[in-house]
Amino acid sequence: QVQLVESGGGLVQAGGSLRLSCAASGLTFSTYTMGWFRQAPGKERECVAVAGWRGGNTFIADSVKGRFSISRDSAKSTVSLQVNNLKPEDTGVYYCAAAVGSYIVTNPSRYNYWGQGTQVTVSS
Repeated sequence: QVQLVESGGGLVQAGGSLRLSCAASGLTFSTYTMGWFRQAPGKERECVAVAGWRGGNTFIADSVKGRFSISRDSAKSTVSLQVNNLKPEDTGVYYCAAAVGSYIVTNPSRYNYWGQGTQVTVSS
């Protein structure tokens, strides 16, 4: 049974930072591309960062470039999202997802497994 469990969300003031983590189990982590998505109320789910299973193969959305970074630890089967200089528009539920294969994919429909999400709220 595949499980993706996110942690690290919370309430933070604008300009603050958080580190979101996702622990994966029940899958061969090294063969999956891992992505972070977010969804704000009334908006579509947006891909913010992706890490392929090949070292250094990453994607960061333009909307968060320079503030967010993604990393994965294959030994621990975890993927993390470092979010800095947070803005109120970063508020939403952040989801971790896994897609079979090594290519960078940003379309949510390409992902096979999803976590339950972690809430990030940024106050102004």
